[in-house]
Amino acid sequence: MKYHIIINKVKTVEAFDDAWTNEDYIELLSRFGFQEGSTANPNELKDLLFMAISDFEPNEAAVIVLDYKLDNALNENQIEQLSHEMLLDKISEEYPDISLHHELFNINQLLHNAYNGTFPNAKATVIELEISPNKEISKEIILKILDKTLAPSNVIKRLFSDQLAGKEAFEEAEAIIWDLKPNGENSYLLKTSEYWMSRDEFKDAEFDATVTEFEEDDED
Repeated sequence: MKYHIIINKVKTVEAFDDAWTNEDYIELLSRFGFQEGSTANPNELKDLLFMAISDFEPNEAAVIVLDYKLDNALNENQIEQLSHEMLLDKISEEYPDISLHHELFNINQLLHNAYNGTFPNAKATVIELEISPNKEISKEIILKILDKTLAPSNVIKRLFSDQLAGKEAFEEAEAIIWDLKPNGENSYLLKTSEYWMSRDEFKDAEFDATVTEFEEDDED
């Protein structure tokens, strides 16, 4: 399939406005020992949470937030280990299970802001683009399209060249692109880690791309 692409904007962000809900803040406040979150001014919940977090050591706070968000994916020992590693490395870029990178980014940035930089500062990339024809658009298709404009040094191109070329299934695409939403008739809004795609890696703002889909061999 051949597509025509216009990239309208690529920006770097340090957090997503929709990463945490008021319900998240209230639950976290409770876990940090502040039980009055449900009756507090909604506009003050984040500041209250940061005050509550400050009473804990950074790795202790990390354990609480990790347990709240990822207790279904990580066991107690993994959470404890991550709580220390997060203080040294951008774990949302380095953790082996890339399906957890999105949540780890949100957790890391919450703690980074709460502790005024004690945790490393990770970044994300938000892309606004138009695609025509606008059909059968998936995260895999988007990555194969963007392959045509990303710099040769891009980490996706280096790690997943066979998948981008349609020689292998590209299941990792679901975790590489954190969010993909329609943003108009032919427009999409894409969120991912700066680790996967950074603003300075895009060469062309308008281009054509031919995508080769992976086809499994039929077995007799």
